[in-house]
Amino acid sequence: MNPAIKKAFKAALGILVIGLVFGCVYLDRLMPIITGYAAKNLASAVFVSGRNASEVENLDLDFSFITHVANKVDYENKTVTSRFLWGKSTAVFREGCGVTLLRGEKVEELKADKFPLPVEAEIPDTAVSGDKELISRLEHIAKALVDDKAYRGTPFAFVVLHNGEVVAERYKEGITADMPLLSWSMAKSFTNALAGVMAGDSLVDIYAPMDIPQWRNDERKTITLNDLMQMQSGLEWNEDYGNRSDVNLMLHREKDMGLYALSKPLAHDPGTFWYYSSGSTNIVMRYLRGKFQSDSDFYEYIRERLFNPLGIRNGYFEQDMSGTPVGSSYLYITAREFARFGQMYLDDGVVDGKRVLPEGWVEYTVTPASASDGGYGSFFWLNRDGSLPDVPEDMYSCNGHDGQQIYMVPSKRLVVALLGYSPKPDNTIDFNGLLRDIIKEL
Repeated sequence: MNPAIKKAFKAALGILVIGLVFGCVYLDRLMPIITGYAAKNLASAVFVSGRNASEVENLDLDFSFITHVANKVDYENKTVTSRFLWGKSTAVFREGCGVTLLRGEKVEELKADKFPLPVEAEIPDTAVSGDKELISRLEHIAKALVDDKAYRGTPFAFVVLHNGEVVAERYKEGITADMPLLSWSMAKSFTNALAGVMAGDSLVDIYAPMDIPQWRNDERKTITLNDLMQMQSGLEWNEDYGNRSDVNLMLHREKDMGLYALSKPLAHDPGTFWYYSSGSTNIVMRYLRGKFQSDSDFYEYIRERLFNPLGIRNGYFEQDMSGTPVGSSYLYITAREFARFGQMYLDDGVVDGKRVLPEGWVEYTVTPASASDGGYGSFFWLNRDGSLPDVPEDMYSCNGHDGQQIYMVPSKRLVVALLGYSPKPDNTIDFNGLLRDIIKEL
């Protein structure tokens, strides 16, 4: 072989080997995310929601590397094991807890953990139908949205309340009214509600430094619950969902998600810089959990003081390996229950004549964070920045990944709850057009 050709061949081979090594290292670092995402979300969809596994794989899990993952659903032990190349993750369902992504323990060890079973809610699911004429006018919108996909996306469930009464409701084939559905980041707004209830019970002060041990000896010691709930803690964070970011590592690799988030250094002075962070919510939930003597006391408090008054009968606030509910992402309740949650805020924290949230909490919640340009309050999104131009400025919302939404419009006495699989950018629902059309019919 010609020496020059031989040299070029060796160089090309070396480049190929280096590329393969770097590619394998890159994939290896992604393995907990790729397999963890598939295992966790498939297990919750099957064992919490009761959806068909193949349908979930062909819709919710049909993207990027996730579509190539091999999933095994064990219906007897209620686990899902997901494999991709050399990577593997297992997610485990426990009655009363929902699904937890297994990290560092065996299935039997996790199932041996004690946990509270659901408690019957104080009020029944009283979905009172509203004005018949209005129901008739909204029927074509519900059909266009869910059946015809005229607003894009893939909606699963759609519930509209006007003056607290149901005026529209529709479900995709295979989805039912009593099926718990995934909140994604709408769970953050429920964490706001839990913090509000605890503030009303004088268990926390949202404006006081949190006295977290890891923060006592540095500048993080001044961070408050309010800073975290307004996404202005100043902690370093990467919320990019498309790579090996902080949010992906937290949700798919970490045993204690709140501990991982609170370990981040300070990048900005608290209260001066707005940045959306799922880690902030999990710090808050971990802190709230620490106010109770035991996990059982904490879970009982959530049910008695928040879920039961809302009539949430089979809600799952799924936990990480440390036992802390994943306040950023993993709440499963029905579409009607999501809508009733929105109605509670529209009614200033009162449900069925009983005050659940303390007076002034809703006003606090919808007060814009100082550095958010009018777009964010306290774990709720605001329309004061005109993000939905054809919707009243007083609208505020709970927003979740892949198109999970609860919209509250006080000036129209309107709540709209919408759940499904509508990922950005190509399949995003036209929320502005949908709300505009609903409001026109009022």
